[in-house]
Amino acid sequence: MSMFDYDTRPITPQVVLVGNRASSAGYTIRDFLSRNGVPYDWVDIEDVERLPAVISPSEMDPDRLPICILPNGTRLAPATVEDVAAGLGMVTAPALSEYDLIIAGAGPAGLAAAVYGASEGLHTLAVEAIAPGGQAGTTSMIENYLGFPQGISGSELATRATAQARRFGAEILLARRLVDLSRDGPGYLARLSDGTVVRARATLLASGADWRRLDIPGLDDLLGSGVYYGAGPSEAVTCTGCRVAVIGGGNSAGQAVVRFSRYAAHVTLLVRGNSLEASMSQYLIAQVDKLPNVEVRTNTEVVELEADQHLRALVVSSRTDSGRSRLPVDALFVCIGGVPRTQGTAQVGIALDKAGYIRTGRDVGTSPGALEGWPLARHPLPLETSLPGLFACGDVRSGSIKRCAAAIGEGSMSVALVHQRLAEVGGE
Repeated sequence: MSMFDYDTRPITPQVVLVGNRASSAGYTIRDFLSRNGVPYDWVDIEDVERLPAVISPSEMDPDRLPICILPNGTRLAPATVEDVAAGLGMVTAPALSEYDLIIAGAGPAGLAAAVYGASEGLHTLAVEAIAPGGQAGTTSMIENYLGFPQGISGSELATRATAQARRFGAEILLARRLVDLSRDGPGYLARLSDGTVVRARATLLASGADWRRLDIPGLDDLLGSGVYYGAGPSEAVTCTGCRVAVIGGGNSAGQAVVRFSRYAAHVTLLVRGNSLEASMSQYLIAQVDKLPNVEVRTNTEVVELEADQHLRALVVSSRTDSGRSRLPVDALFVCIGGVPRTQGTAQVGIALDKAGYIRTGRDVGTSPGALEGWPLARHPLPLETSLPGLFACGDVRSGSIKRCAAAIGEGSMSVALVHQRLAEVGGE
């Protein structure tokens, strides 16, 4: 087990969270703290033995949950991720009003760009909504990453990359996201979710993708109370002795199965396709096959949920026997591919493919009219969008290979292209 794959709730906690486990707000904060490596202790509102030692009866108003007690004694009620991050000193203002390079997203692609940009002398700012590492940061073990024969956890890789970027002088802003991007001469103005506006002479979109939503009645009502999108690292230890189901057939689903198998009594992997070979790496398939408490069901889809205040069971449909069956579970984790995060780019207007991913380089020309307003004699650079000086890399880019190493390669490559753009506008 990696040193980064552990229960972040210490014996002597620094942060205490109080709330109802069947709460998406509570889950969001737990996930934020876990992914940022902040130790915390969780006290459920129904824990009659521990609760009186933490909060008074007057604080037990459901409308004030979740409650976060910070190390200095400050109580946030109801707590939000933004308030918790600010209270822990994780929210800082940008040091500059203008940067050579602003990076939206601090997953593998964004972190790689931050390392190479800052190490090559660019004033570099990366903005991340949750935690460094993106979806890769929730991966229990990456075993096919070059140079790590024993594998490395996504959390450890993200932590090392973040420290490396900061050592070179890159700024990384957490608990904020890009909400709007507009042109400003040859550069861009980036407005963040906290209202901060900074100028970038070049911008890199490395915002990745969100998990694709399942269209099952009642599923959204159970988010945080038995249903989770992604690998759910903050919930792994709490699944000890439970029955867990994972939906998906790719590497993210396989890695989630491996993680939960360490704690859960039984894990069921539900795959819509005929087999795992089409979308999961062979090394992961071999691992999953060896786990004694894991069952793989192919040609299977979830059609209904059974729940009270918490998820209790799934109703699944099998295409092989044309029947339905009931699968009792305590938790469901959905890992079924992504939807590109391009929300902050709507106003600036860039060429997208049919699935909403950002076109770059030669592919820009395949979008009708995308180059009609292109102001330069040259064509877009390999990772450049339909707007000069605005680049995209990693999972948000059309045609990208959805692998960690590929994202890191694109992030590294983007900095060389940024240098070309800055030289073009007299920025070096």
